[in-house]
Amino acid sequence: MPAAPVNEAMPTGTRATALPSLTDALRAVESLLMSGGQRTARRNAWTSVLEDRRRAKDRVEAERVLERVSSAAHS
Repeated sequence: MPAAPVNEAMPTGTRATALPSLTDALRAVESLLMSGGQRTARRNAWTSVLEDRRRAKDRVEAERVLERVSSAAHS
């Protein structure tokens, strides 16, 4: 039995609409519950958290590199 052509997956005249992502849905709820200033403050705080995590990751990587260089110099 031959496989159905790919272009027949959706009936003619039907249009696929993307469902909103979870992030979009949460932002919509957030906009209903919070004033603009609160939203901005929360987003700034989250951006700071992400930046702190990135710096911590970079710091750990730098420590590993320094330990490797130090151990190689003493060998």
